[in-house]
Amino acid sequence: MKVAIMGAGLAGLSCALTLEKNGISPTVFESRSQVGDRFVNSEIILSALCRPHRDPLAYLADTYGIFLHPVGHISELLLFSEHEKAVVNGQLGFSTIRGRDADSWEKQLARQVKSEIVFNSRHAYEDLLEEYTHVVVATGDGAYAEKMQNYQTDLTVTIKGATLEGSFNRYAVAAWLDSRYAPQGYSYFIPYSEHEANLSVAFPDYPQNENVDADQLWQHLHETVRRDLGQELKITDSFSITGYAIGLCNYPRLGNTFFTGNCFGAIMPFLGFGQYPAILTGIYAALDLCGKGRYEDLTRPLRKSYQNALALRRSLEKLDNKGLDLVVKALNTKAAERLFHSRFDFLKGAGMLLRALPEQ
Repeated sequence: MKVAIMGAGLAGLSCALTLEKNGISPTVFESRSQVGDRFVNSEIILSALCRPHRDPLAYLADTYGIFLHPVGHISELLLFSEHEKAVVNGQLGFSTIRGRDADSWEKQLARQVKSEIVFNSRHAYEDLLEEYTHVVVATGDGAYAEKMQNYQTDLTVTIKGATLEGSFNRYAVAAWLDSRYAPQGYSYFIPYSEHEANLSVAFPDYPQNENVDADQLWQHLHETVRRDLGQELKITDSFSITGYAIGLCNYPRLGNTFFTGNCFGAIMPFLGFGQYPAILTGIYAALDLCGKGRYEDLTRPLRKSYQNALALRRSLEKLDNKGLDLVVKALNTKAAERLFHSRFDFLKGAGMLLRALPEQ
């Protein structure tokens, strides 16, 4: 068996690590010059969205021997709408860093991988098929899967973000459900440390948002956060993405080709993060290659989570700011806080909550 992995991101490196632990040494092909060769930003993993695993990092370590360190755990989540605020406390998840930073999750995984990584690779999928018995597609977006007519794009989004300097509580993150900052989308504030944080807005590229200026939206949010925190919040770095696809593959495996990470459909449409599902797809592809499960069966819960997250997003997109006020107000209750800490599927619970709200 000769295994090629296209892409040295979270899915590709997790796949390589799991194969190595089972005696298989793949070759990883990365089109860029280094692992994590992209802008730096912060993301979160909410434990409530990882059920049935209450602590996803402990689960990865204890079950698969994959060790990842966050930049901090999340003990407080602040949710804002135009006129309401919700505060959820407890062990809620983890903040992570991505990209060129030495502590990014890509870099952490790369330090654990022993297999060869070919950088600046120009190998096409068809080239690898001729030389390898199996190919794991983990290129970081759905382009290859879409090219092979094995990917359904549900929406594309525009994202504008920046790194800010200030004084922060690294264990608290904030999110806004407010069309003034992100029409039909969301905004978030995630500290990297006590001195740096990521502030981003993200909204779908729908026709009604064609003339929306992401820079203006971000500036508006930046001014709000500066005022609320009473700090200057100097910008040290920024990034902008347009047309970023969120979708799901039609078939997780075609012949001896496995679609993992964003080529599978790891980005959860609800909040736009997908680190944990991406890692799991890499692990599951490796387990299939090692004869320890069927990739289609192992990934079935991830497909269901994606579909639930998409349904939840579609419901939220229908709400105006008055409706979003009701959502945030409902989340500022003991019952909602218990939902964050229960074993119950949060996506299902949130969907039930939305269905109980008055029609807009």
